[in-house]
Amino acid sequence: MTISRRAASLSRTVVATAMGACLVAGCGTLPGGSGGSGGTITVMTFAPEGTGATNMPGMTGMAKAYERWVNAKGGINGHKLRVLTCNEKNTPSGAADCARKAVAEKAVAVVGSYSQHGRAFMAPLEAEGIPFIGGYGVSSEEFQSPLSYPVNGGQSVLIAGAGHQLGRVCDQVALVRPDTIAGDTLPVLLNAGLRANKMADATDIRAAEDSADFKPQASEALAHTAGTGKEKEKGCVTAVLGERTETFFDAFRRTDPQRRKPQISSVLGSVSQSLVDRTGGRESPFEGAYITSWYPVSSDPVWEPMRKVVTDFAFGDDTVDPDDSGAQTTWIAYTVLSEIVKRFGEGEDVDARKVKRSLNESQPVKTGGLTPDLSWRYQDMRAVAGFPRIVNGQVTFQIVQSGRLVAQPGEKSLDMTPTLVQAPRTA
Repeated sequence: MTISRRAASLSRTVVATAMGACLVAGCGTLPGGSGGSGGTITVMTFAPEGTGATNMPGMTGMAKAYERWVNAKGGINGHKLRVLTCNEKNTPSGAADCARKAVAEKAVAVVGSYSQHGRAFMAPLEAEGIPFIGGYGVSSEEFQSPLSYPVNGGQSVLIAGAGHQLGRVCDQVALVRPDTIAGDTLPVLLNAGLRANKMADATDIRAAEDSADFKPQASEALAHTAGTGKEKEKGCVTAVLGERTETFFDAFRRTDPQRRKPQISSVLGSVSQSLVDRTGGRESPFEGAYITSWYPVSSDPVWEPMRKVVTDFAFGDDTVDPDDSGAQTTWIAYTVLSEIVKRFGEGEDVDARKVKRSLNESQPVKTGGLTPDLSWRYQDMRAVAGFPRIVNGQVTFQIVQSGRLVAQPGEKSLDMTPTLVQAPRTA
């Protein structure tokens, strides 16, 4: 009897120890565990932080806020969400390292991330069958890889949309853009939008991505948009330089002592509401600038759910700005992930293969009016050379007015896919 009781006691101790270890490790299939009957879903969000070029800390910050919010209300379809974040560092090796970390941690998806180094991060993900949901759209691989599920049209539709926006008001256009592989596609796309409005091609002006001195580019842009002196002739300068866009336009203003003031423009991501606020609000030098975006203006009520999550769960993280297009893209990407997981059976295990299959086969996903309904089935693909996986070519046209980004009067949202179909191949 004594031996039997000791054996039973030892058995209970071993089981209790194993259960405790599993809880610490997040195994998650224990009855009553925080992950519910379906366990824990691991995903990753990566973006560059603390670099000399474009930084997107709001994307990883938004991902962590979403994690806290969704877990506070019981997870997704009974699954606890575990969000890993990674600094992509704006380098190919950094992007590859983040992708390899996602593989090592058995992530079921990479969600709402930013990198211009598509070749570096897509190869490791493709090798393991991990879907890439809702990237920011700055690399061509995001619109080519069968494992990429974009939620917007990326830089391609923004730049083509900018061409459309400027083609309505400009006689000459100069484009200032990074001297990078990703930047090499921008003139072709801008010109596609200009040509749709029977405009001449823009002057292509290159700049080092991390430059701090844009005086030569500013002088060249001003020279090409000064016009012939005719009263109604209008020159326009658009700059797409990420965080360096502000630096360029500062140099551009100082290069224009005669205050000829060509129309300035950019795209969301290079110019944002926070930038306008920081540079003077109503007195900002960006007052009157044309801006092309993927999404509704940030004051639209459709963003209220995201704003509430940022207020309640960002815990004072200043990097999470609800007006920022990076944070907005991450929010939409996690909305897609959540809607896909909700289509699984209750308690069903979730892995990368199942998520990929559901994305490939499911009916369209709703995003609460932030985008058109999204679907990545074969019949939803577009005949855009170099960007076949664009399923949402919509852009909105905005203007900085009284210190706020507002909808441009008289301009409705527009699907740029037909324009891109006619554009030369860029990737």
